[in-house]
Amino acid sequence: MSLVNVRKMKLDVEEIWHEGGPRQDEPLRIAVATAIVKNPFAGKYEANLLPFMAELRALGSDLSARLVGELGIANVQAYGKGAIVGEDGELEHGAVWHEAGGWAMREVLGNPKAMVPAAKTIGGVGTRLMIPLGHIHASYVRSHYGTCETTVWDGPRRDEIAFALAMATGGRIHSRLGGLAAADIKGEDGLR
Repeated sequence: MSLVNVRKMKLDVEEIWHEGGPRQDEPLRIAVATAIVKNPFAGKYEANLLPFMAELRALGSDLSARLVGELGIANVQAYGKGAIVGEDGELEHGAVWHEAGGWAMREVLGNPKAMVPAAKTIGGVGTRLMIPLGHIHASYVRSHYGTCETTVWDGPRRDEIAFALAMATGGRIHSRLGGLAAADIKGEDGLR
């Protein structure tokens, strides 16, 4: 029997045309795919979380495919991930998403090297989580430091976890704070 039991999925897409400056010709598009999953370890301690993490890779692949289906694989420039653990779970139950979700996004995007920024918390139904975003090829591209939100009105319940992946088609609208530009990325280690 699978450890991953999905109750529902949600796909949110926002378009940002401006932040008070000139309207852009094309909007920044940010998509977040979230799955509400039964927590198989709610209310108890489990020493070995690795089988759950391994099974979550399939969910990560599904959510990643939904995101690139919405944004177009060639358009994705930034990504992030997050988890909200229901009150009967522990933070470590959300931490399994670091490998499973990050691996899945890298796989679908052709294995970019930059770390996938992450956030996790414990919360109740309707908890809002701000997911950090970063450039997919270089972690030091300031223009692509951003956030997006995930929330599900009826989840996660006490014995559930909300697992989310996010992708964006660019950096912040009107970014103008210097630093490494996306066009100047040279490294293959995800840093510069």
